[in-house]
Amino acid sequence: LENAIAAGAMSGGSTNLVLHLLAVAHEAGVPLELEDFDRIAWGTPLLCDLKPGGRYVATDLYRAGGVPLVIRRLKEAGLLHEEAATVTGQTIGEVAALAEEAHGQDVVRPVGNPIKPNGGFAILRGNLAPEGSVVKLSGHGRMEHRGPARVFESEEEAFAAVMAKSIQPGEVVVIRNEGPTGGPGMREMLHVTAALVGEGLGDSVALLTDGRFSGATHGFMAGHVAPEAPHGGPIAALRDGDTIVFDVPNRELNVELSPEELEARLRDYEPPPPAYSNGVLGKYAKLVRSASEGAVTG
Repeated sequence: LENAIAAGAMSGGSTNLVLHLLAVAHEAGVPLELEDFDRIAWGTPLLCDLKPGGRYVATDLYRAGGVPLVIRRLKEAGLLHEEAATVTGQTIGEVAALAEEAHGQDVVRPVGNPIKPNGGFAILRGNLAPEGSVVKLSGHGRMEHRGPARVFESEEEAFAAVMAKSIQPGEVVVIRNEGPTGGPGMREMLHVTAALVGEGLGDSVALLTDGRFSGATHGFMAGHVAPEAPHGGPIAALRDGDTIVFDVPNRELNVELSPEELEARLRDYEPPPPAYSNGVLGKYAKLVRSASEGAVTG
């Protein structure tokens, strides 16, 4: 699991890795926490020059030497648990040793010449995410953002606002009720992020959601905010104009409101009615646990 986290960090992979590996660890009965992701990612250099933030795509990585080359770089950096077994019957260290690097390739940089000294994501907590959130760092150079909230109860509402050109530079687009229960199923906010880039706002606004972001999205965004709005998470207390502060160096995600004001607003918040009250999705929404635990149902 730690090898997988490091490989995701070194390649600038999707933040969805956090959700999926938490779920895998839960099913396997292996202790794994959000802080493990932050610890490993922050000690792993970003070496792969891949889209959406970089120049190359997956087929370019394959021609350069593929995932085995990334594994070899992890070994060179002293970040690989070499004795871990793989599905091939080899150890991961043996996979690294057999990697072949294409001559002259620049898709995967040397360890000594990273794109960034740390991996592609970080874990933020604070009064907006007491159970944690995941912020994407690859593809941009932003580590801090402070701006007024624009609050939407669904992805569709946020998308309509972007299309109406009502989102302003510097704002923080907040999309709630899209988490494991609220979605249900924690949809990816791909349409909104693509529309913001299309409107030229990808580098000037930030996004915040209890849902997910696609690995193909570009910009400064925090997803998996937990607890989610329907479960009384502080994201439910946000209103238009509230000042939200992203502080990656200090691993904090906060709104500038007093604890008393947050508590009062949460008492008043009424989430939209569930999209499904019965059937498979209705059962899922009732049983699913927090994104901070991998959105598992058992």
